[in-house]
Amino acid sequence: MSGSEKTPAREGSLDAPTRHPLAWRDPEFYDMKAIEAEMERVFDICHGCRRCFNLCESFPRLFDMVDESPTGELDSVDKKDYAKVADACTLCDMCFLTKCPYVPPHEFNLDFPHLILRYRAAKRREGEKDFVREQLGQTDRNGKLAKPVAAIANWATARENTPLRKLIEAVAGIDSEVELPKYHSKTAADRLKTPLAADAQGPAFGARKAAIYATCFVDYNTPDTATATAKVLARQGVEARLVYPECCGMPQLEAGDLADVAGRAERVAKHFEPLIDQGFDVVALTASCSLMMKFEWPLILPENETVKKLARATRDVSEYVVELSKAYGLAPGLSPIEGGVTVHQACHSRAQNMGAKSADMLRLIPDTRVEVVERCSGHGGTFGVMKETYPLAKKVGKPAARQVVQKGAANLCSDCPLACKHLGQMIEAEGGDASAPVQSHPIELFARAYGL
Repeated sequence: MSGSEKTPAREGSLDAPTRHPLAWRDPEFYDMKAIEAEMERVFDICHGCRRCFNLCESFPRLFDMVDESPTGELDSVDKKDYAKVADACTLCDMCFLTKCPYVPPHEFNLDFPHLILRYRAAKRREGEKDFVREQLGQTDRNGKLAKPVAAIANWATARENTPLRKLIEAVAGIDSEVELPKYHSKTAADRLKTPLAADAQGPAFGARKAAIYATCFVDYNTPDTATATAKVLARQGVEARLVYPECCGMPQLEAGDLADVAGRAERVAKHFEPLIDQGFDVVALTASCSLMMKFEWPLILPENETVKKLARATRDVSEYVVELSKAYGLAPGLSPIEGGVTVHQACHSRAQNMGAKSADMLRLIPDTRVEVVERCSGHGGTFGVMKETYPLAKKVGKPAARQVVQKGAANLCSDCPLACKHLGQMIEAEGGDASAPVQSHPIELFARAYGL
């Protein structure tokens, strides 16, 4: 082929797709006519392909609109109905990562999730905001307010507290059937104010240091995850300390508030920079947060070298333990997990192109059966709690829940704690409490195998 000839587009390549920076500071980024024109181009390609029909609710909605239109083509679909497609998207990235044959570098240059993100950002600039979802997204504020009254907050929001939950549903639109996260009066930051001493007999002693990014959910809602991480890393001889400057901004990203996310990225990266310069690795405890730090932040601030430095230094916690095992071996003392484990590989973990690291980590435990489920749980943050979208979250997650049941393991874990809770609740609804596996974070199971 001569140099002047064009390289043919490759569909369904095994190479990782390319993602372009988000031009959110350009006024044209928010031009609704330009966005609708791009949506029409992309939706028409999707309509002709339809490989994503079973991923989420966005694509069935799109295809039904086309099929039921007067011409059976996209040209007769009212552009106002594009909102129905956008509203069903949870930004899970699975269409971009696992299904679409037309992602960059293909000449069609199709990035469905980031197109939806652009649409939401433009709608937000036009003044369209969901008040309740905005308030739910203020995770740090909510956690700080709930901390001194955690017992009361948990009582008020308990699913069993039917009168109050029905009232909350009526006033705020939060589905009364959803199991909401619990708060703690003693957060992860409180519990790990004094770092645990690294085990001098650990294989990585003197070689690795880790700054554990607690994440808002772990700090306020599941502090045991942070404690388990600190204990496992200390056993390996890693000098570790808990660091939590603020939330990564995933709720704000989903709402299209890119300026807010950019501010968080700058502040958090600046906070971690001195630690990185001292040789600390950054270990994130939930998949959504590590995805933000590794991939989304550098696309929002591609010129910011501090953000890039943080992205290079960041590891998901399971990814980090596997890395330690390969580089130094593991400290002895792991015991089998009775009944086996089903690992739900969350979408935001899969989107990091690192493989099934939680399953890889748990397979380091001797004589333990480890199964993997890769279907989307359907939760999607606030998408999985609002009365309007909770039925869709269950619809999308039902195949994953069915697979978990079929695996028959006694334990269920996920890189996304909300996904794990959502799947567990669906399984309980179908078969009762006795049918549901014990739910936890992968690193908590790993700590349990050490007797920690």
